[in-house]
Amino acid sequence: MGFLSSAFLLLTVSSFASSHREAPLISQDPLADNTDVYAFKSPDDPNTITIIANYIPFESPEGGPNYYNFGQNVRYEIHIKNKTTTKGDDITYRFTFSTTNEDPSTFFNIRLGKQNLKTTYKCEKSTDGGMTLTTIVMNGMVPPNNIGPRSIESGVGLNTSYDALVQGAISTANSGEKIFCGPVDDPFFVDLASAFDVGNFRPEGNSTNPPKDGLNRFNVHTIALKIPVNVLQKDGKSVSQAANILDPDYVIGVWASASRQMIQTLYKGADVGYDGKFVQVSRLGMPLTNEAVIPIGMKDRWNAATPYNGEDLQFAKYFTNPELALYMDDSQFGGAVPSLNQLRIQGKSLGSFDFRNGKPGLFGLKGNAALNGTALSEAAFGSVLLPDDKSPRAVDLLPILYTGVPNLAPYQLATGKSGNPLAAGKPFINNFLPTLGDMLRLNMAVPATPRNHPKFSSLGLVQAAVLGLTDPDYNGSTALQFIPNMDGFPNGRRLEDDVTTIELQAVGGVVLAAIGLWYDDFTPGVTASPVTPNLLSVLTYNAGVTKNDTTLKAVFPYEQNPWRGFRGNSYVGPTNAPVRIAAEPIDATNGIKIKVLGNPILNDEVMVEITGVEGQEMRIGLVNSQGQLVGQQIISKANVIERQTMKLGRQPGVYVLQVTTATGRKSVKLLRN
Repeated sequence: MGFLSSAFLLLTVSSFASSHREAPLISQDPLADNTDVYAFKSPDDPNTITIIANYIPFESPEGGPNYYNFGQNVRYEIHIKNKTTTKGDDITYRFTFSTTNEDPSTFFNIRLGKQNLKTTYKCEKSTDGGMTLTTIVMNGMVPPNNIGPRSIESGVGLNTSYDALVQGAISTANSGEKIFCGPVDDPFFVDLASAFDVGNFRPEGNSTNPPKDGLNRFNVHTIALKIPVNVLQKDGKSVSQAANILDPDYVIGVWASASRQMIQTLYKGADVGYDGKFVQVSRLGMPLTNEAVIPIGMKDRWNAATPYNGEDLQFAKYFTNPELALYMDDSQFGGAVPSLNQLRIQGKSLGSFDFRNGKPGLFGLKGNAALNGTALSEAAFGSVLLPDDKSPRAVDLLPILYTGVPNLAPYQLATGKSGNPLAAGKPFINNFLPTLGDMLRLNMAVPATPRNHPKFSSLGLVQAAVLGLTDPDYNGSTALQFIPNMDGFPNGRRLEDDVTTIELQAVGGVVLAAIGLWYDDFTPGVTASPVTPNLLSVLTYNAGVTKNDTTLKAVFPYEQNPWRGFRGNSYVGPTNAPVRIAAEPIDATNGIKIKVLGNPILNDEVMVEITGVEGQEMRIGLVNSQGQLVGQQIISKANVIERQTMKLGRQPGVYVLQVTTATGRKSVKLLRN
């Protein structure tokens, strides 16, 4: 119990953006930056699990001539835990990439059927904690970047469709897994600008200041695996052998990392040498602890740690009471962030239980006989879930977002509890894997919710709880049955899941309410229904951007093809090209004019005058020669003459300034001397 006690002392907190540029050192090494991890039951195959690890944030599709690519001197790894009796990984997939230039005589990336930066990979697998590795794919193909129609479809390029390149790059490993590595649309969605403006979220439907997807039209590089359940299950069992849809023997933990060699040497002539052992420089499990919880001074250390051997204990003090909860408590700083007004944590649930930061929560029940048979009893995990009278969220955020949730009271829905939150209720989750550290946990026995199901929701387990409490199809008994979205975050993470909204709702106490610890405006024996205005406010809250900027595929790898670099008005795509390319905005100016006041530019900023955009919302973006977005401004309603100053920085070279409205787009090149 000592190990479990230490493990459970860690509390996690909601974070509100994906892990893009989350730490000082990794922000300077984008090729090794792990942006997102997903793990979900494959929607088109109940016998497989899809695990996705994405790398390289904010890839501009136009970023040539040296397009974004997997690093040749990086170890990319996906780690899987399915046993609590072992110290480290139970399964590891390691990927290393190699790049060749097929035609060094040209500066083009693709020409006459040949590719420069043509990339292949080797995938190795270990089932003994990394002691031995077996190659399961050799010379796997990575599709090129989706540069444009002449590079991909035409005879002067590869003379094929991009869909054909993707399909041709899907490998079947000699151990049964399907694998795809390559560029894709970044499937994560969040209003980054508002999130980091001290939580200034703009809810969906805000017509005067609508939310902006900070990852709109950016690509990432993905490593996607479709793995048979019996390969991942600790005893080699298939789905059909599960005792039920919440069988605890089918829980796995998933995280991903990137590692580099310790020594990098720069030689005359621009050659680079790498020496020494590999060290981890980036990791990710749950979205997204490091970016929004760990302080600046500890972020690089967090990236270098693993979820094993107690390494995460050093960060425990940053999780004890979630900072965001302070902005959901009117006695603290609840008035400081108006965008979180709908989220107010229970201060007197059922008339007495206070879950605000530093308050006792359920600690007053510690040792009470009423806890016998529950997860809160001393014989179970009471010493951990009720550690002291100042850690109220140990009872909900800890198991839900850090260790997984056992199918034990009180962690069952209030359905059938007759007002007693400690009673047995309707089961809806069991992804308990009490192994120390930050991992995405998934119960593989839970069926996938069909994506065309009328009750499918991006709110994942929150919506499953709502259905289990209110829908006549599910709230008639406490019997175990499949409720749509039981396969959603935080039971794994689907590509569609709105993790930002879900995590903010969780910090706002929605899970406490789901198990019967209702909001303050419910009085037992007086209020007609626990579905009170406070609860409805939380359930109707959203963080602004609630879906991806494009569609997802119905088949593996499910992520959409990468955005195309070339999007001119003379090209709308051949019939065999993805429809999404034809639907992209074209470079029609629609009267937009840009005047640069001084070009070439001799200092660190440039002033531009823009006309032809009066009354429209306008986005100004500044991209460097590597395709990186180095500056951006959004004007909600432009003037007749819109004069703006953009920071260039001190790096000389060519930049592109692009003005975009709902009806047009215009770009100009800038030369910084």
